[in-house]
Amino acid sequence: MRKNGRKNRRKNRSVVLLAVGHACVDVYQGAVASLVPFFVAERAYSYAAVSGIVLAASVLSSVAQPVFGVLTDRWAMPWLLPVSTLLGGAGIAGSGVSGSYGWTLVFVAVSGLGVAAYHPEAARVARLACQGSHKGMGWFSLGGNLGFALAPLMVTAVVAGAGLRLSPLLVVPALVGSVLCLPVLKALEKDGSARSGPVAVRAADDRVSFGKLSMAVICRSVVFVGLSTFISLYARQRTGGGAAAGTAALFVLYLGGAVGSVVGGHLAERWDRVVVCRWSYLATAVAVAGIVTVPGPGLYVVVALASAGLYVPFSLQVTLAQDYLPSRVGTAGGVTLGLTVSAGGLAGPFIGQLADATSLRTALAPLVVMPVLGWLLLRSLPEPAAPRRVVAAARQAGDGTEAEAAGRG
Repeated sequence: MRKNGRKNRRKNRSVVLLAVGHACVDVYQGAVASLVPFFVAERAYSYAAVSGIVLAASVLSSVAQPVFGVLTDRWAMPWLLPVSTLLGGAGIAGSGVSGSYGWTLVFVAVSGLGVAAYHPEAARVARLACQGSHKGMGWFSLGGNLGFALAPLMVTAVVAGAGLRLSPLLVVPALVGSVLCLPVLKALEKDGSARSGPVAVRAADDRVSFGKLSMAVICRSVVFVGLSTFISLYARQRTGGGAAAGTAALFVLYLGGAVGSVVGGHLAERWDRVVVCRWSYLATAVAVAGIVTVPGPGLYVVVALASAGLYVPFSLQVTLAQDYLPSRVGTAGGVTLGLTVSAGGLAGPFIGQLADATSLRTALAPLVVMPVLGWLLLRSLPEPAAPRRVVAAARQAGDGTEAEAAGRG
């Protein structure tokens, strides 16, 4: 019993460190949108131009994450966690002092590459560390969402006073995150998990369900990217407030996601993941409709509800994808966390162009349709059985007996 207690403490410690490290990476995804008002104010960029900056991070990430997912299916690369964290921070730090629109795009794209490299391997390591627990993966996702939530506060604290020239200070979270992941990798290395190779899986891939899930995640991503890019500017217009009103709206958007990810993990302990995701998408549609109709301070309430609805299914979609493609866990994580999420950035410039031609309120209205489409895609999805995996490294290290890990998604 004492041995199990020590094991649980080590597992909990690893999950906490990975969650904080995840926050230190995803703060840079949130930082892109958080820098938008400052790019508009200091450099007079149009809505379409700032949408292009968000797109630069999204496109490279969307292409690179599945590639890294395929690579991590073949070879474990735990060293990617500290390296990619530093790359994500360096790109954002350089974007504020780049001096030209072109170089700003380059630096933001470099940050997107770092984020892309981090997530597939981090999802694999996190699932090992939390032993497949829904709640454990929920806490891991919480870290990333807290990073998103803290991004506008961090960017405002650093940039609001002296301008974009202080953006190199934004590299600090990357330095912290790269250090925090090292004890986790050392612990997994000690028990042979961190560098375990491909696994034999006793379940068939369900490519059709994986495809439908991926399309639903794209719908979710379009809503999230659209809101995160423009909610700060929109809140200023709707509430009549200044920069503080915009920062508060973006903070609420990201903080609501942090709450939603934890709630999603707990709900999945009682109901099927697919059921939880369906209801979340419907709730999101109602909340987004509220964003474009509710005036004044009530805007912050519907933003929080929309954020929670978007993030309740977040970690559940990752484990669903892994269970639909049990033979390609890294690829599933790369597509779900990368290609599909980042694909939402492709809609950003269209929203920006529509906003330039009409108004932000008109441009955000079509977002109501996207979660409804996602709900329709999820209606026919089955709840996958948790695959049983045989860890190759454990077979090699043991006495010839197979060490089976039942990965409950």
